[in-house]
Amino acid sequence: METHRDPVARSLEVVGYKWSLLIVRELLVGPRRFTEVARALPRANPKMITARLRELEAAGLVSRETFAEVPPRVEYSLTTRGRALRPVVDALASWGKGLPARQWRSAVG
Repeated sequence: METHRDPVARSLEVVGYKWSLLIVRELLVGPRRFTEVARALPRANPKMITARLRELEAAGLVSRETFAEVPPRVEYSLTTRGRALRPVVDALASWGKGLPARQWRSAVG
């Protein structure tokens, strides 16, 4: 099946990269500063978090607001399109609870 016609493949092109859905999950609770997102994902490299936030912003899922303060403050929040992923994140969380315990490396620590 061609990727551009497959809605699952198109969706994964946006949120299928490592850390993307976990960043969305963190932003579902409300606006967060970069350090708050990074603390929630201790195994994620800060450069990777920055790259994913930029990709999610370019895809229209995340908005970035800069405040004219000293030091400068930046907050990330979900757009309407990003908040629409809540049922997806909730479904994955429910599905994940039913998985048997295994000895694989946890993505979130």
